[in-house]
Amino acid sequence: MSKEVARPTGPLADMMEWFDTGVPRALRGLGLSPVVRVEDFVKDNTYVLRAEMPGLDPDEDVAVTVQGDVLTIAGERREEKRERNRQEFHYGSFHRSVTLPPGADPDQIDASYTDGVLEVRVPVDTKQSSAVTVPVKRS
Repeated sequence: MSKEVARPTGPLADMMEWFDTGVPRALRGLGLSPVVRVEDFVKDNTYVLRAEMPGLDPDEDVAVTVQGDVLTIAGERREEKRERNRQEFHYGSFHRSVTLPPGADPDQIDASYTDGVLEVRVPVDTKQSSAVTVPVKRS
């Protein structure tokens, strides 16, 4: 028998969720801030970022940019439903930015979109990203 755990509610819970997902529950579904969930990790000398972006056309609705050591994915979601006596639409732009790990090579970025998931891969030079110990001299 599984127990359901009560989720905290209220302004503090919404603020904590804002930090986690970028958007509080209260604003979802209003078309104000579409949520793009991401996961990122380093595996086999490659930084991998995956973003859930179902229903988007990667050729027209998605942009991946790098400025300095910051990788940004941005897009615009447009959805329109027309029925016999009703029309409904949702739209909004979104972006998520992450700092690339030390040693990442932004000139070798590869991005692909499959089954609603954007995957960005960036090679990382682990030799360059290793820590350097600096000796401290006495004066």
